[in-house]
Amino acid sequence: MRLQAPQFQALFTPGLRSVAELFEKKNYELRIAGGAVRDLLSGVTPQDVDFATTATPAEMKEMFTAAGVRLINNKGEKHGTITARLHEQNFEITTLRIDVVTDGRHAEVEFTTDWHKDAERRDLTVNSMFLGLDGTLYDFFNGYEDLKSKKIRFVGKAAERIQEDYLRILRYFRFYGRIAEKPGDHEPNTLQAIKENAKGLAGISGERIWVELKKILLGNHVNHLVQLMYELDIAQYIGLPLDGNLEEFARVTKNIQNLSPKPMTVLTSLFKGKDDVTNLDLRLKISKEEKNLGLFLVKHRHELTKAPGPEPLRPYQDFLMDSREANTNSKIFELLKYQGEEQLLKEMQEWTVPSFPVSGHDLRKMGVSSGKEIGTALQQLRDEWKKSGYHMDKEELLSCLKKL
Repeated sequence: MRLQAPQFQALFTPGLRSVAELFEKKNYELRIAGGAVRDLLSGVTPQDVDFATTATPAEMKEMFTAAGVRLINNKGEKHGTITARLHEQNFEITTLRIDVVTDGRHAEVEFTTDWHKDAERRDLTVNSMFLGLDGTLYDFFNGYEDLKSKKIRFVGKAAERIQEDYLRILRYFRFYGRIAEKPGDHEPNTLQAIKENAKGLAGISGERIWVELKKILLGNHVNHLVQLMYELDIAQYIGLPLDGNLEEFARVTKNIQNLSPKPMTVLTSLFKGKDDVTNLDLRLKISKEEKNLGLFLVKHRHELTKAPGPEPLRPYQDFLMDSREANTNSKIFELLKYQGEEQLLKEMQEWTVPSFPVSGHDLRKMGVSSGKEIGTALQQLRDEWKKSGYHMDKEELLSCLKKL
């Protein structure tokens, strides 16, 4: 098959044409690899384009240096990756390789010129394809068929692929949530292999797990996939509570579907209390902002709710006005998403926080001189202003002070 889609044609920038020319001159093969091929075949413009080649890192360095091309970030070199910069664009190009030794986390690699062997060491069939620069598809494991029928399968034997890198369990879930059409369409032997190897996730760093988990939480079928994590004994190894509240999770994931929540907002619905947030942080090393959001939601999700009557937003507005913390408004937006309050969320996002119209200077002009008295008076006026729905202006408030 030959791809001629507009998304594919759009990749041919002056930079890519120059790179292709250099490789052709030296008779090294160069193809687009992995996720970018999957995206192009799905009619999506890829965010990142990775390339694979038969040239070794040393051969690439020599070729680029001779052509006066700048090389950047040589950290990937021992894994076979060279990054070249041409025409203000970076090109990440990796030598074909075979895994010689794997320990479930890292692999020792050996370079090869065999495209089939390189495809064989990739995780999922939909990620194991290559695309020649003439549009020819190289597909050794029926990845294109799987992509068209929206099937997620490991390359070769699931257990072997997983044991090479246990994080692939979560990558399986992530791509299932991205590509599969409906929940529950798994091959039984794949689920069996995941269950038997779940414990391997205990040895994977929290940071790597959190990157994958966040993507799962924002994908499709999230309720099904998280329920599956519990059924297959994965949850305990990735920082999720043993007794996660799956009913609340099912309810919230339904509420939140079209509201673009943060991953932490979705995940918090599993938690019963703040200890669950702390334990997640210990295992996954989440950011301070993520931890604070989790703690906020656990604390306020049931008590900070809309008011009956004509001013449903008032409790949220009052909370925001009383808060002394940064980012309270964004936390309240996430709380409204959690609660499935789509209309209130829109109104809250459009609401401008009013500024309190009276200052200490105004009170001094009225003869209130001691600092303590000014503080007390300001607080009383703030309370009156709040009661008025933040509508009273300076004159009304100061005349109110006389009565007080």
